Amino acid sequence: MNDPQDLAGWLAYIEQQHPQTIALGLERVARVRDAMGLAPAVPVIAIAGTNGKGSTCAMLEAILGAAGYRTGLYTSPHLLRYNERVRIAGREADDAALAASFARVEAARRALAGTSLTYFEFGTLAAVDLFLRGGVDVLLLEVGMGGRLDAVNAFDSDCAVVTSIGLDHMDYLGGTREAIGFEKAGIFRAGKPAVLADRSPPASVLAHAQATGAVLLRIGADFDYERGRGNWSFRGPAGRYSGLPEPALRGEIQLQNASAALAALDALNQRLPVSADAIRRGLTEVRLHGRFELLPGHPALLLDVGHNPQAAAVLAQNLEGLPPCARTSAVFGMMRDKDIAGVVSLLSKHIDRWFVCTLPPPRGALASELARVLRQAGADAVREFENPAQAYMAACSGAAENDRIIVFGSFHTVADVIAAREHS
Repeated sequence: MNDPQDLAGWLAYIEQQHPQTIALGLERVARVRDAMGLAPAVPVIAIAGTNGKGSTCAMLEAILGAAGYRTGLYTSPHLLRYNERVRIAGREADDAALAASFARVEAARRALAGTSLTYFEFGTLAAVDLFLRGGVDVLLLEVGMGGRLDAVNAFDSDCAVVTSIGLDHMDYLGGTREAIGFEKAGIFRAGKPAVLADRSPPASVLAHAQATGAVLLRIGADFDYERGRGNWSFRGPAGRYSGLPEPALRGEIQLQNASAALAALDALNQRLPVSADAIRRGLTEVRLHGRFELLPGHPALLLDVGHNPQAAAVLAQNLEGLPPCARTSAVFGMMRDKDIAGVVSLLSKHIDRWFVCTLPPPRGALASELARVLRQAGADAVREFENPAQAYMAACSGAAENDRIIVFGSFHTVADVIAAREHS
């Protein structure tokens, strides 16, 4: 068959190349990796975690970029364009470059008797191929799910970061924090730094670090932060930074994520030295869509891709820190395999009106399912809509100038509202 000719064609093609959307395991991706000769000679930082890994990646990219390094950042999922997943020196890869990398992955796959790859595995290999051809100085690879069997783990990291460990993706990773922690600790490597930013980690993480011989750096022991008046300080393996500016990403949890990023940079300071000025610039210049992102206007709009109880608890804490408003409406859509009741229980007291929406099948929850959970939790102002865009328009039409609208529950929910705003 002829290969697809453009990025859209490639994305449609790679979706069809494995019978499962998710198929954890490293054997297939490692075979194609070796056939392509993908062996990074520059430092690799792998970032895992239930929540916070996207923010940590963004801060690493911003700080390293401010220090003059050419970064290669791979993240997932995307909000509006696949290109968001693959960034070189802070810029999204263009369609032609991505299509060429997909073609190289496909050629190697076919040469191995058609080894099957999932969508994520295809994307991971293509991203690393693009980074190595683009002459980056450092690879920042965000783990998609778990860690031990995730495609990113086919590449040995020089520093591993685990931001947090909560209950999510339990069908694949296990139903307890101990089981999930073991999977995330699978990115640790012998003799290499392993940054752990969870203050109450499962015993499985500590045991796996010891068993692998990783150099564990724990928040609260080997590094930590302290809030000051309008600034904060960080202490880590390489010393102390005082008077740091608040990260441009909103929310108290971002100091924890920033500390994870700084601990990783401390651990690699012999190969990737960064100045205090670069740290300050990176913290103030970092941008990331959909992470407690407050858009000014009347009514104010808040976007948050949080989709599990741990993220909902952070969102609730952040909402408490905002100035009061007349009324808060929520545009809410979730995947049905998530803990919908757990999320609702944490946020219900902060929401006055709910505009619930159906997300795409097969994983998306129906608006009626969300409404049922909300009513069981005692909510009475609940309206149902066919999609996030309709829910958002209804929320806007009934909002007063001093109200606030929160859009949350899934990347899909936030992405659809962003797209609706861009086309309105």
